Amino acid sequence: MLSIDLNCDLGESFGAYTIGNDEAILDVITSANIACGYHAGDPHVMHETVKLAIEKGIGIGAHPSFPDLNGFGRRMMDLKPSEIYEITLYQIGALQAFVHAEGGTLQHVKPHGALYNIAEKDAERADAIAKAIHDFDSKLILFAPYQSALLKAGKKYTLRVAAEVFADRTYQPDGTLTPRKQKNAVITDITASIQQVKMMMTDQQVRSADGHYIPIEADTVCVHGDNAHALALAKQLRTELTSAGIRIRNLG
Repeated sequence: MLSIDLNCDLGESFGAYTIGNDEAILDVITSANIACGYHAGDPHVMHETVKLAIEKGIGIGAHPSFPDLNGFGRRMMDLKPSEIYEITLYQIGALQAFVHAEGGTLQHVKPHGALYNIAEKDAERADAIAKAIHDFDSKLILFAPYQSALLKAGKKYTLRVAAEVFADRTYQPDGTLTPRKQKNAVITDITASIQQVKMMMTDQQVRSADGHYIPIEADTVCVHGDNAHALALAKQLRTELTSAGIRIRNLG
């Protein structure tokens, strides 16, 4: 039977700002990528999101980013590999403090935004992220794009890796995500999102923005928590995949 993990980027509220509908989405997904304070989140939000995830039995992951609160971590920063190693290690440790205090277990790490994008192709920076995860806890799962430099770096450090795909983003012919600044980078139609995920699961391919079909593998599928339709998409995606005989399960 085909199976897939359903993940979402959560814990992205901070201070007086509320982003997403974390509590409701945690009833639908199987893994949560929790912001660590660099692109979003704050100590209180991190703590509360960890507690909710533990209560609901959801796999907890650190979601480290470039230090870019104003840009939501989606702006590229020219950091050296040694600096990327340090900010990754720092953020995993910050989230793990709350996980440990609540008696939970950290399951995975998924870089966020521009950090994720640069590690898709830049082998040195991908290596820095994978090394930081390995040095922190070699049992953690690394979420990374299929055939990316990040996924290869994870294997190099003998980490367990999970190939990640996206329900609400379009793809370029080289298998990377369409940059958000380009038209049609985000899929807003729920039916189209579900069709894309089904194709990736059953046919192991995805239709790129220019109409070509490219190979892909999927261990976990992401729904972005800051997407206005995130909750509705996650609910319908889970229902549709289950009806298609695809098991929704936690990777841990």
